[in-house]
Amino acid sequence: MQAEQIVMRSDDARRHALVAAGWVVTSRSWAAELTTARVSIDVLSVLTERGRRAGSVREMVDADLGSVLALDSATLADYPGGVATQHVALTPSTARVTGTRRAFGIIDDDGRALAVTYLDVAGGRAETDFTVVAADHRGLGLGTAVKAASVLTLARDGVEVFRTGGSAENAAILRANLRLGYVVDEEWLTLSAPDDSRVPGVREAH
Repeated sequence: MQAEQIVMRSDDARRHALVAAGWVVTSRSWAAELTTARVSIDVLSVLTERGRRAGSVREMVDADLGSVLALDSATLADYPGGVATQHVALTPSTARVTGTRRAFGIIDDDGRALAVTYLDVAGGRAETDFTVVAADHRGLGLGTAVKAASVLTLARDGVEVFRTGGSAENAAILRANLRLGYVVDEEWLTLSAPDDSRVPGVREAH
């Protein structure tokens, strides 16, 4: 049986009692925020332009969904960090872009999606759902490019606050977000129980 796991902020009052009871921190993650007041159009434009060395950097449309789904399927096993940062496979429905679910990507000359980021937009806020880059194109700044493109476009559309996050194991995506201007403001911990015992008042993460 898989050990029970819970996810909590690092400053959660229950943390020390759980650790004393034998619970173990098995992974760490973070959340960060960027506001339009901190956006540097020049920096984001340069980062977006670098992505154009690999293909077209643009907002995704319905015609791109086949290539997006192919990229998603090929990278499902690549998300580090466990339950707190796990990614649920896209379906034709959840991959569809709308006014409140926006996606930005890099498409090469053959129509292959090399990188993509999805965001959920509500009013003046945008929350990154996930960002992924094809395995054979990592380390080239493509993830940074699509995130930069998303901020530039959505800021013009009236979004004022951007939220994102990721696993502490993924140093590259953290560096990328810091370059974009994000400021880390939350740390999250995933704790695993020493056995399948239950702790009153603590619910299992799903």
